[in-house]
Parts: sequence; structure tokens; C-alpha cells
Amino acid sequence: MPDWDEKYRKGEYAGDEPSSLLVSCVANLKPGRVLDLACGAGRHALYLARRDWQVEAVDSSRVAIEMLVSKIAAEKLPIQARVDDLESGLYTIEEQSYDLICDFYYLHRPLFPLIRRGILPGGRFVAAIHMVDPDPMVRPMNPEFLLEAGELQNIFDDWEILQYHEGRPIDPAHQRRTAELVAVAPRQISGVKK
Repeated sequence: MPDWDEKYRKGEYAGDEPSSLLVSCVANLKPGRVLDLACGAGRHALYLARRDWQVEAVDSSRVAIEMLVSKIAAEKLPIQARVDDLESGLYTIEEQSYDLICDFYYLHRPLFPLIRRGILPGGRFVAAIHMVDPDPMVRPMNPEFLLEAGELQNIFDDWEILQYHEGRPIDPAHQRRTAELVAVAPRQISGVKK
């Protein structure tokens, strides 16, 4: 298991440039309430808050959240940032509360039902998550943290999928195959997919 606090102390994963997938996802949206899961040092939270979104940012790394809090203070941005263990089994997402939920490069499958319930009808889920990659030049990773082909699309197949791509990521900081999704929650809730 990586020591994320140490990685952030070394300056890894501390860039400020938001994913182009997120930028295009929110380009024509009216700002609302957003949850940034596994936010790291906050590149997406900062981008959204600067555009008047009400942001909640969560990560398990205390160092990453401290980095984000210092940026929040410097810019006086209205971001609620907190340390929380997303894999504890105790973490919850308030039902039908968010206009947008972001998940970039983090996979914990038990969160998907919580994400689905947490988004308001007509709200969006945007994600870019690493996949199993047979390329021998790609660093090995625990398959528990990698999506299978089609898996992310299948989880949201009853939503309106605005964008879906599997393959080499748009984000140049990542080399591993990635599933990228923008999906809209149904306006009528007919039941919750498990």
C-alpha cells in the first residue's frame, strides 16, 4: 500500500492543472454543490471553487489535505476539505445532495452505490479511473484498484452517458489505460442499482 502522505511530502501528485475531462464536463453547467472524492492536493476542488462551485473535498492523506487547506486560505476559497478514510466502510455520501461528484484516479468499488445515490436527479458523475493494462511497459498495480474493460460503463448503463472512453488517458501525467466517463443521473429515480 503506498504511503500517500510521503508521496505528497515529496511533491508527487501536487500539480494544479485540472483534468481536461473535468473542464469540458462543467464548461456549460451552472455551478452547484460538488464532492471531490480522493481529491489529493485539490487540483479539481480549486478549479471548481474558483468558478463558484460549493466544494467538498475528501482524501485519506493528511498531508494532501494540509496542502489544499493552505491554498484555500491563501485564496480565501469556500472549500470544505477533510481527511477521511474512503475505504473504512464508515464513509457515507449524503443522498441526493450533489450536482456533481468527481472521482479521478481512485477506485474503491463499494463507493459506486453511494455515488449513484449521492447525485441529484440530472446531476453528473465525472471519472477517470485506471484500468487493467496488458502493456508490459506499464508499472504493475494491484488489480483490486484497476477497472476491467467495460466495468465503469456497466455500472452507469442506466444513466445518460455523455462521454465514455477506454484507452490511453488524455491526461499526460498518466500512462496506464483509463476509463473516462461523464454520466447524467436520471431525472426520475426508479430504483437504485447496486
